Amino acid sequence: MSQAIQANFRVVHALRRRVRIVVPALRRDAERVYVLEILLRKWPAIRRVTSVPALGSITIHFDPRQQSRERLLAQLDAVIPRLGQAGAGPTGAAPRPEAACPSTQSSVAVEGMTCASCALLIELALKRDPRVEQAAVNFGSETAVVRGRLGRDDVYAIVNRLGYQARPMDTLTQRRLIVEREGKRLEAAKRRIWIAGLLTLPVMVIGMAMPRSFALKFTEFLLTTPVVFWAGRPFYTKALLLARQRAANMDTLIALGAGSAYAYSVPALLLGRRHLYFEAAAGIISFVLLGRYLEEKAKGKASEAIRKLIDLQPPKATVIRDGHEVVVEIDAVQVGDILLVRPGERVPTDGELVSGASSVDESMVTGESLPVVKNPGDRVVGGCINRAGTFRMRATAVGTDTVLAGIVRMVEEAQSGKLPIQKLADRISSVFVPAVMGVAGLTFAGWLAVTRRFTPALVNGISVLLIACPCAFGLATPTAIMVGTGNAARRGIFIRNGESLETASRLTTLVFDKTGTITRGQPAVTDFLNFSRLADETLLGLVSAVEHSSEHFLGRAILDYVEALGIRYPEAEEFSSETGLGVTGRVKKRRLVVGNAALLQRAEVEIESEETRATALAREGKTVVYVAVDGRLAALFGIADTPRANAREAIERLHGMGIKTLMATGDTREAAEFVARQVGIDAVVAHATPERKLEIIRELHERGELVGMIGDGINDAPALAAADVGFAVGTGTDIAIEASHITLVSADITKVADGIRLSRRTMTIIRENLFWALGYNTVAIPVAMAGRLNPMIASAAMAMSSISVVTNSLRLQRDR
Repeated sequence: MSQAIQANFRVVHALRRRVRIVVPALRRDAERVYVLEILLRKWPAIRRVTSVPALGSITIHFDPRQQSRERLLAQLDAVIPRLGQAGAGPTGAAPRPEAACPSTQSSVAVEGMTCASCALLIELALKRDPRVEQAAVNFGSETAVVRGRLGRDDVYAIVNRLGYQARPMDTLTQRRLIVEREGKRLEAAKRRIWIAGLLTLPVMVIGMAMPRSFALKFTEFLLTTPVVFWAGRPFYTKALLLARQRAANMDTLIALGAGSAYAYSVPALLLGRRHLYFEAAAGIISFVLLGRYLEEKAKGKASEAIRKLIDLQPPKATVIRDGHEVVVEIDAVQVGDILLVRPGERVPTDGELVSGASSVDESMVTGESLPVVKNPGDRVVGGCINRAGTFRMRATAVGTDTVLAGIVRMVEEAQSGKLPIQKLADRISSVFVPAVMGVAGLTFAGWLAVTRRFTPALVNGISVLLIACPCAFGLATPTAIMVGTGNAARRGIFIRNGESLETASRLTTLVFDKTGTITRGQPAVTDFLNFSRLADETLLGLVSAVEHSSEHFLGRAILDYVEALGIRYPEAEEFSSETGLGVTGRVKKRRLVVGNAALLQRAEVEIESEETRATALAREGKTVVYVAVDGRLAALFGIADTPRANAREAIERLHGMGIKTLMATGDTREAAEFVARQVGIDAVVAHATPERKLEIIRELHERGELVGMIGDGINDAPALAAADVGFAVGTGTDIAIEASHITLVSADITKVADGIRLSRRTMTIIRENLFWALGYNTVAIPVAMAGRLNPMIASAAMAMSSISVVTNSLRLQRDR
């Protein structure tokens, strides 16, 4: 791409049919972004255009048969500078009148959602507004993405009117505030549950005894009142707000059921009646609060991935100004600044070396376990670790333009872009809740019309609400999930939430990272070829003597190999390290050269005679280390990252379950295919960047596959978040673990098959629970309508249905 094009915009991601660019001049200029959209849609080759004005980001889907990518970029280069002029565009046409009221995209955080039906309710309310073109509300990430001709304040107003809270999430500070508020809200919910539970327990004990003593009944009243009106206040508040909008959800039914039980019991207490239903009111509130807290706690961990990704960027950097070292905040670094990076420090931002040399651990970007040697002119990525050597670098990108910032954005987009898995219970509740309210109302009206007596009509109406109260229905899924995830945890499998458990049971394809997942993630000597007349033990002792003084990872691998054989080695008389090449030294009056081909050629050692063997090792993805003794080639080492012992067993088990496997790695094709053959994986994608891994997940989705991803590195985080289920190896990075949905505590990847099998068993239990809960309501509601159940019996039946569901779920504890 030409320098002129680079000056006008930056290509973030480019494929054969899609290209994404960022135009710095258009950031937060929604009107000009919209004008550019209009102009692009007029071009015959353009199929679809989407934009994010706040970032100046534009994604263009085009037909490569009609226009090449290079031609498209050249046309953009000509058009973008003219956007500020009237009538700008390839046809010279003026913008359409709608440009005065541009279509913009707003992404906001939504607080207060308690179930998937809440997300559905907000989404429907947004779509009813004629100004909204597209709206998607994600319960899992608690976000809403709205596109249309309305401002962000209008989006806030629509969401807030329903009883939820919309918050901005544009900046890092705003995101941190949202996470902090969520933490405080969960702590408050935890206190609320403890207090409600402590008050509810004696109420249920007294209620089951059915005492005649007024003092005990009054005690029930005193203990239940704070549970209903304090602990249960969120249900009533939400139900009231929804009622004003002529809407209802599970909160409405819970509020009506608990409120009706309480409202019936208070006058019954004053009238001296024996049957009171305070325990039903308190029990409903406490059980539902507990279930929702557990779900919210698991769901809230998703934000940790973003926070830890941002923490990879060091807060400060050492800048060289006027010949002096000055430590400044990272936000103060500008493009073109010269930065000093010492051993052990993280690279502050993207740039290129201007002096010095070192080896840099780039596993967060490439997935490679081996550090990469960097010399002047080489590029480095912010957030990577400088292993050895001090160097100076020129900053070429800062802030939101860095690779690390791009990975953060990809994780955010992957998390917020996934559609929520609609649980069967939530789908049924959208019809079930208003239907039960209608049936209870008809029951009350019917009995009142027939008997002309208020009391039996009220009792039977309350009986319908209580018998139909969705306790068993609400417990059907979370109890099975809690037991299933607890069983998984005992096996070393951490499942983040119920949606992941559900989706894992239906996976069709599993994508593997290589380094640190299928392989050990540690370089080790796999081959030692001795061409000299020296005994193996003698030669290895000489090599170890010079490598002992080296800090290079390949030297460490050789030392580990020699020490494992129990071979002792002498001290080197001379030692010298050549950065990026190898080491030289003198041991027992012998001159040794250990390193790559370039180092031996510099030492005038003939290596062509063994080039065939070296090439064979390289084709297997192994790093070749040459050894020369007294000017003659003596040996070759092959060093590689070897597969885990149980990797092949894991792949075989997955294939036996009907799941296809694919390896996506940043390593070379030779290394990837060599490992794939060893473990039994057929499909391989090599040289896969974080963007490419994310693209692989999306391509599989487009083919109708349900995709799992297993990895251990920071570079895997976007793909782990985008997959239907992301599996992280627990010995990997915190970022991969936080971005994933399921974590394998150990490095045993056979646990993937265990987790999928357990998820299938759990889903069977959930379906049984839902069938029982729904069947119970189907049978019990007509009986209550017929007046054959009083509220006490209805309350007991409701409790029994819940107990049956929990008992069925506990069968998962016996699953082996």
